[in-house]
Amino acid sequence: MAAAKRKRRGGLDVQAKKPKRNEKDAKQPAKLRDMAEEAEEEERDRIPGPVCKGKWKNKERILIFSSRGINFRTRHLMQDLRMLMPHSKADTKMDRKDKLFVINEVCEMKNCNKCIYFEAKKKQDLYMWLSNSPHGPSAKFLVQNIHTLAELKMTGNCLKGSRPLLSFDPAFDELPHYALLKELLIQIFSTPRYHPKSQPFVDHVFTFTILDNRIWFRNFQIIEEDAALVEVGPRFVLNLIKIFQGSFGGPTLYENPHYQSPNMHRRIIRSITAAKYKEKQQVKDAQKMKKKEPKTILPHDPTADVFVIPAEEKPIEIQWVKPEPKVDLKARKKRIYKRQRKMKQKRHSGNAK
Repeated sequence: MAAAKRKRRGGLDVQAKKPKRNEKDAKQPAKLRDMAEEAEEEERDRIPGPVCKGKWKNKERILIFSSRGINFRTRHLMQDLRMLMPHSKADTKMDRKDKLFVINEVCEMKNCNKCIYFEAKKKQDLYMWLSNSPHGPSAKFLVQNIHTLAELKMTGNCLKGSRPLLSFDPAFDELPHYALLKELLIQIFSTPRYHPKSQPFVDHVFTFTILDNRIWFRNFQIIEEDAALVEVGPRFVLNLIKIFQGSFGGPTLYENPHYQSPNMHRRIIRSITAAKYKEKQQVKDAQKMKKKEPKTILPHDPTADVFVIPAEEKPIEIQWVKPEPKVDLKARKKRIYKRQRKMKQKRHSGNAK
C-alpha cells in the first residue's frame, strides 16, 4: 500500500507516484514555445487584411436572364453584367410564347426582388426590362450601341466583385420620371454592403448620363495614382419607351413622346432611298419628253439688236483669171509607184528570155 499522511482535518491524502519524464518529452514544450513566439512575430509584421465586421442587411438579389433568339453580343453583355454584379442570379432562357407575368413567379422561385430581362425581337431588336418584382414599378427600354468587355478598345480593369460608385447626371433630379428611374437604377446596380460575394473595395464607377433623350451607361476604372478614369466596359444606350406601375405591366405612368420604334426607323430609311430613286426616274422621263416635243420658234425681238455694232462692208472683188489646180500628192505617189512596178516587171521578163 502507498504511504498515507494524516491531515490536521482528519482526512487521508493518497499520494500518487509521479511518472518518469523522458528526454523527448522535455524537449517538446521548448519547441512549442519557440513556435508560438515565431507565430507572434509573424502576426506583428503581417498587415491585417480588410475584415468584414458588419452585417449583411440589404438583401437585394437581381435576376438577369433573357428570352430565346438573342445574338452573341447580347449574350456577352448579359454575362458582363452578371460578372460586375455579385448579387445577381442567372436563369434559363424564357420561351417567347410565355407571357411576361410569368417572370414574377420565376423571381419568387429564385428569391429575387429585382429583375433585368432582355427581350429579343426579329433577331435584330433588343429590349431591356428593369422591374421591381412583384409590386412594380417597371420600365421598358430599347437597347442600342452595345459594346462588351471583350472589345480591345476598353483598356481598363477592375476587381471582380468589388462595389461600384454610381454617378448620375444632374438632369435625373429635374423631371419626375427620371427621378423614378434613378431610384430604380440605384436599387438594381448598387452592390449591397457586406454581401458575401462582394469585395470590400471601390475601384470602378457606373455612370448614367442623359443625352439626346437617352440614358448612356458607362463603366470606368478609378486609377489610384491620380484618380484618372479608364473605361472598362460594357457600354450601351437605353432609349426609354414606357414606365409601368406594376411589374411587367399595369397602368402606364409615363410614355416617351420622342421614342421611335425600330420598324418605323427602318421604314423611313427605305422611303428615303425610294424617294431618291423616284426623283432620278422623273428627271429621266422629263428629259425624254423634252426631246420628243417640237421646238418652239420664238418671234424676233426688235430690241435685241439695239446695242449690236454693224460690221464694215468689204468691197466685192471679181476674179478674172482661173485659179491653178491643186496638186493631189496621194494620186501623184500612186502614179509613180505604178510606173516603177511596170518597169520592174519588164526587166524580169527580159531576163527570163
